Amino acid sequence: MNAPPDIATEAADHVRIVLVGTQHPGNIGSAARALKTMGLRRLVLVAPQKFPHADADAMAAGADDVLASALRVDTLAEAVADCRLVLGCTARSRRVQLRELRPRDAAAMAHAEAVAGGEVALVFGRERTGLDNAELQLCHAAVHIPANPDYSSLNLAAAVQVLSYELRLALLGAGGEMPVHAAALPAGAVPHAALEGFFAQLADTLEAIDFHKGRAPASAMRKLRRLFVRTGLDEKEIRLLRGILADAQRMARLARDAGRA
Repeated sequence: MNAPPDIATEAADHVRIVLVGTQHPGNIGSAARALKTMGLRRLVLVAPQKFPHADADAMAAGADDVLASALRVDTLAEAVADCRLVLGCTARSRRVQLRELRPRDAAAMAHAEAVAGGEVALVFGRERTGLDNAELQLCHAAVHIPANPDYSSLNLAAAVQVLSYELRLALLGAGGEMPVHAAALPAGAVPHAALEGFFAQLADTLEAIDFHKGRAPASAMRKLRRLFVRTGLDEKEIRLLRGILADAQRMARLARDAGRA
């Protein structure tokens, strides 16, 4: 049974499409058109190289309202600060190990979170280089479109269209049951900004207690990020963990002060 149109529309309003560092303004317009054809309307632009621009208006082809309401921000962290689920559309990365989803599985996750009232972001990177490692670290999972491996170059707007279509199917109830392996991936139970605040305090605490012993901290933080994102921490758990970190920082200060005495 298909979801009533008003429920689908309400859930769709919890989903934003985020374009990071878009180089060609025509791609912004084409992405806006892709959104609107699939019943989506929220577009967020992170540091676009050229916007507003006549090429964006021309390629929008009637999706001018989506362009006009697009939010422009400076960083991806700002774009997803209130999101409980952030999915990055990217080619496979060996350096940043994220759970990988097919578009249909990603749409199922996004649908479940949006129907529950959580904010969802589908993130797309630059035309030439995609999302960088720091930006991928802000994502809960990666979405990989299984294109032809002999010619896998997919236009930005085409990638947006693929994900928007799969989400449309999920929102209308036409995509079948949610895949088991997708449902088992927990969405973040707290807004992204709260999780990033915890990670920042964790990094400071590890430094304060000399956890790294002179080693580069990046590798350990990547592994810890994956661990905590996988658990889907809620607000009470975040407060508990941050309380533990605060005490650890306090004890580290006391130990330093005693050593100076």
